[in-house]
Amino acid sequence: MPSIDLPKPAREALTAALSRYLKTELDLEVKGFDAVFLADFITDQIGAYYYNQGLADAQALVGRKTEEIVEAIYELEKPLPPIRSAKRSRRPRTGSRWE
Repeated sequence: MPSIDLPKPAREALTAALSRYLKTELDLEVKGFDAVFLADFITDQIGAYYYNQGLADAQALVGRKTEEIVEAIYELEKPLPPIRSAKRSRRPRTGSRWE
């Protein structure tokens, strides 16, 4: 699997949130490159778990929506008229014994 590359604004937001969390919860000051490296480490080590779960969730959603579409198409079907047997639908021919 290729690495998870976050857009720059998302990466900056993640780094800032991580820095705030560490300062607030653990009284640990991690800023600048250290925060970036820590965010990259976390992304590399556990990002695939979240990514894969996101794919599984998307696959389940697509499956449910596909089933809904199949059912909606089925509901559009028109009822078919009954098929009559060939013996009942025949009309006598002129000059036949039925005249």
